[in-house]
Amino acid sequence: MDVRYSHHAEDVKKYDTETLRRHFLVDKVFVPGEVTMTYSHYDRIVAAGITPTNKPLTLAVSKELACEYFLERREMGVINIGGKGTITVDGTAYEMNNQDGLYVGMGAKDIQFTSADAKNPAKFYMNSGTAHTTYPTEHITLERANKVPMGEDEQCNKRVINQYVHPSICKSCQLVMGMTILAPGSIWNTMPAHTHDRRMEVYLYFNIELDNVVFHMMGEPKETRHIVMENEQAVISPSWSIHSGVGTKNYTFIWGMVGENQTFTDWDVMKPSELR
Repeated sequence: MDVRYSHHAEDVKKYDTETLRRHFLVDKVFVPGEVTMTYSHYDRIVAAGITPTNKPLTLAVSKELACEYFLERREMGVINIGGKGTITVDGTAYEMNNQDGLYVGMGAKDIQFTSADAKNPAKFYMNSGTAHTTYPTEHITLERANKVPMGEDEQCNKRVINQYVHPSICKSCQLVMGMTILAPGSIWNTMPAHTHDRRMEVYLYFNIELDNVVFHMMGEPKETRHIVMENEQAVISPSWSIHSGVGTKNYTFIWGMVGENQTFTDWDVMKPSELR
């Protein structure tokens, strides 16, 4: 468990590139045959990459969670960005194709992750937040996800927001999670930029082709910073920070939010001319 602590916006202004990356970048999410976990003190979200190869993988607990099993007081959402796999929840198996999602509610004990082909393993990306009650497990395909088209070709930000774990699709305590796919020729996500002081967010950037990158924008609107992201890397976004990105080519990203509410459009938008 990689533990990341919270940071005051006034302090982050003084960070150089190396310090920013050390505190906010998750550079290795998927490791074959392993579970990698990052625990953030921002709303106590856990982001994990689960990459089973020759044997099933499970979610271990640690002292940070102070529980007997991973989902004793938590819920989680998972999206597979790799080969075909299976998630088994307390004996019920869910086949997970590429871009399939799964919501698992608080109280599920025996969760196993497997790949159909060890040479083309599933890559399960997981976000987990604290929970107060139990909601049913839901298998959510890309086709079932709620789709919100946004952006314009002229502004290079045409994209489709696919809402997986969202009140319009399934019940959850506080976790909201989905995947945004940028159209060819579009490079900006979440622009105009915004903040939502009620919720923090984690981004996983992927489908970034070789020799391409995404510049992830963060910081207070009047004091912005950037982190250069490569394929299949994640970044933690505090609630006080903007979270926007621009790539050298179109890409895809998974967003996960936990915090005060689940209102997707409660953001505080600022014009590009207001950014510094």
